[in-house]
Amino acid sequence: MIRLVTYELVKTFLKKRTYLGFLIILLIVPLIEVAMKIEGEGMVRMWTRGLQQDFFFVGNLFNGWIVAYALMNSLWIHIPILISFVAGDMLAGEATSGTYRLILTRPVSRTGIFLSKYVATLLYTLLFVCFLALLSIGLGIALLGTGQLLVPLEGLLILPADDIAWRFFVAYILAFWSMTTIASIAFFFSSFVENAIGPIIATMGTLIIFTIIVFIQLEFFDPIRPYLFAQYMNLWQNAFTHPFSLESLQDGVLVQGLTSIVSVLGAWVIFVRKDILS
Repeated sequence: MIRLVTYELVKTFLKKRTYLGFLIILLIVPLIEVAMKIEGEGMVRMWTRGLQQDFFFVGNLFNGWIVAYALMNSLWIHIPILISFVAGDMLAGEATSGTYRLILTRPVSRTGIFLSKYVATLLYTLLFVCFLALLSIGLGIALLGTGQLLVPLEGLLILPADDIAWRFFVAYILAFWSMTTIASIAFFFSSFVENAIGPIIATMGTLIIFTIIVFIQLEFFDPIRPYLFAQYMNLWQNAFTHPFSLESLQDGVLVQGLTSIVSVLGAWVIFVRKDILS
């Protein structure tokens, strides 16, 4: 299995589209952080505008942590697209290039090939999230230093400097969990189409539809909202609540985990029964 996964990772990173997401992050993150260094203090003043008359703020409130937090809020809307570029190509790419029959002639079961491709998808997703974390936090701290973290969640919370790093660690673990769900859905759509564009469009279409259902204020959708993975796409924000509670994560982790399992099982059933003609 390790050899199969290695083979799939090599194939994945030999494709140019694999690096598209990394390139976009490498361009946009420094651009945003430099821009925020120049004029980002206005964001902090806006968040604290209603409190400045009653409270006196000390310390470095505008720092690398708050820039990294703002980046997570803005970029996680677009990260699923970048994840689906690769996840949606894992199986559909074989059909597009006509190599299905070739890979299935190897003395390895279809299940083994399927699992190696899915594990490679998860490893790519993990690497992508880690790259975003290291770049946004590392560059933010290098440009703006460290300090307290101002969190505008249901009010205004100020986290002390020594209570921040572990929260970002947890936040990115939760973000990876959410992106695993997106990757699994794209992997599912990739199992029964022969063009990598299809899974990308289908994945984003599913996310958009579910997001609309989650945020539109209609009682008709109330019974199903708690069971939609899109309801918990901001699960990572729970890492910055005070006090931090594992109970607040249970529903989101469970729903997204079940969505991933159902997607992968569906993809596996389709793959093992697929009639390979080319």
